Amino acid sequence: MSDKSQTGVSNDRTPSPIRQLDAREWWLWGLAVAVTLVLTFGILSLTFPGLHWATDEVHSQTLKEWVRGLAALVLLFDVYTVYQHLQLQRIRRRLAEQERLFHLISENAADMIAVVDPHGRRLYNSPAYQRILGYTPDELAATSSMEQVHPDDRARVLEAARKVYVTGRGDRIEYRIRHKDGSWRVLESMASTIPGSDGDTQGLIIVNRDITERKHAEALLEHRTFYDGLTNLPNQALFLDRLQRAVGVSRRHRDFRFAVVFIDIDQFKVVNDSLGRTLGDELLMQIARRLTACLRGSDTISREPNRDAACPPGDHTLARPGGDEFIVLASELRDPSDAIRISERIRERLALPFAVNGREIVITASIGIVFSGAGESSAEDVLRDAEIATHRAKRAGKDRCEVFDSAMQSDAVQRLQLETDLRNGLERDEFLVYYQPLVSLQYGRIIGFEALSRWKRPQGVVSPAEFIAVADETGLILPLNRQLLLEACQQLRRWQELFPSDPALVLSVNVTAKQFAQPDLAAQISEVLQQTAIDPRSVHLEITENIAMGDATTSDVALSKLKALGVGLSIDDFGTGYSSLSRLRRFPVDTLKIDRSFISGIASDPETLEIVRVIIILAHTLGLKVIAEGIEDEQQRETLQRFGCEVGQGYLFHRPEAAPTIEGLLRRQRASMSRGSSHKAQEISHIRRMSKEFHG
Repeated sequence: MSDKSQTGVSNDRTPSPIRQLDAREWWLWGLAVAVTLVLTFGILSLTFPGLHWATDEVHSQTLKEWVRGLAALVLLFDVYTVYQHLQLQRIRRRLAEQERLFHLISENAADMIAVVDPHGRRLYNSPAYQRILGYTPDELAATSSMEQVHPDDRARVLEAARKVYVTGRGDRIEYRIRHKDGSWRVLESMASTIPGSDGDTQGLIIVNRDITERKHAEALLEHRTFYDGLTNLPNQALFLDRLQRAVGVSRRHRDFRFAVVFIDIDQFKVVNDSLGRTLGDELLMQIARRLTACLRGSDTISREPNRDAACPPGDHTLARPGGDEFIVLASELRDPSDAIRISERIRERLALPFAVNGREIVITASIGIVFSGAGESSAEDVLRDAEIATHRAKRAGKDRCEVFDSAMQSDAVQRLQLETDLRNGLERDEFLVYYQPLVSLQYGRIIGFEALSRWKRPQGVVSPAEFIAVADETGLILPLNRQLLLEACQQLRRWQELFPSDPALVLSVNVTAKQFAQPDLAAQISEVLQQTAIDPRSVHLEITENIAMGDATTSDVALSKLKALGVGLSIDDFGTGYSSLSRLRRFPVDTLKIDRSFISGIASDPETLEIVRVIIILAHTLGLKVIAEGIEDEQQRETLQRFGCEVGQGYLFHRPEAAPTIEGLLRRQRASMSRGSSHKAQEISHIRRMSKEFHG
């Protein structure tokens, strides 16, 4: 909007209606005076000596005509005067209407309109001043227009006014003005000059708009853009800005040292799942306050410095990028060891119990540290390296600190490439199912198989140890294991038809934590069983001890659904986790599978030997069968057989192989059994010999 449209004042030289009215009135009065003088002179001339008209009839007639002319002139003047009076009345009514309209607009306008003279004295203030600022007209009239302006803004307001007087145009400015209650309001103002008749400036018309609420909203939006809504700590965007500044300073000043400490709360999901997100958020706020108290110096959360002598010197920025993660930017370090001391202090403080809603909660944290000068090129690179170090700390067992090195980045790049290759491998059907025989230790014959995934890349077959963990973390294990179960069940059905036995050959398939957590796991497995038309009793699902012993309610429900399908259930890696014997007794499981770490030590470690013996006794007491995995020599087999272990699995019998190799092994076993070979030692020897043949 231009200045003219805002103020209603024109800066050109066109006469205003008031000037037209004044000119017309002066013209009318001047004409009246002139006509009056002429008539007066005409009448008086009749009385002047020597100017008498003759008394004859001609002259008498002339006099009459003269008098008639004067009367007509008076009549014309009266008509003209009435006309001009009517015109003046019309103009006055129009001006009155404009004045009424101006007052109506100014009194109801949301904006504050003011007129001031060149000395800053208030000539007019619209009623909006009282409505917005609380001042009455008398209070405003008794003060200067600058008295309510904030002292820090007065110079800028005066400079803007001076510019308006000089150029005739004003810039839009924002300044603070005092409310009657003492608070400060923010105004947006535009000013225009009031031109005088001689071209000078008679004053200013100022239009003020109250934008206090808008400024508050903008400030709130900016705060939400750069600060975490839960803890009020800086978020990742603000932290990266601070970190980028530190990177820039470290490039210019080689003696400037900083470190980034990345903090990830261990197992925080358990808190949310058990206590709910509300109490989880309360715990996060307490963690933020405890970290804030631990870090001294100025930071981006505008708090008073906490001069804790136990903390190393330096300025620290604490931020929460999201979730259960916190980051510290430790600046101006004297030595890299300062960052390690900060990390250890943080771990010590976080290890103290938290009180949340009457509950005592103990947490741990995995921490990654990256130092300046590690070859970083940007703030994002530094943050990435710190996060890589944190992930390494978690994989190493949690509740510890790890310092970033270049090897970590290389591992992270390789892991990312492996994840990409995994996705591509699924699309290209590069995953194969291998089978490792399960052997009856009593009869020495194959009774079933464990189905295992193998990845056949163009470079060769990849061991599960290299990709299963990544597949599980990324969720790719779900489609991978669904594919494995379907193919393995189809293959088992074929072998059961080719090599009938009593009982029939069985199939063991591992169930990962992500699979076990799926609510529809039982439905998925049921669909595969129906699709392959296989007897559910021939399929055994292996669930690790840690998964089964997790959340009691969830585990009981999931295991009950699976057992209702008719499949067998096995506790895998038994002995490596923490088992509750009372819960194990209630579980609808059929088999315990002793972890290979125990089997490898039974010949050399008496304590391990005793543990294995007790596990077998415990399983039999609970009515469970036992499978020992990782059997590699004859002594281990004989010991397990002596303890009553029913089934063995390991390289002593056979390595995992593709279906054609296993099928050949089954054919040889059937041929051997058909020749009436009944001595179990001869059968085991024969199986080992066949295994060597297939391995070249």
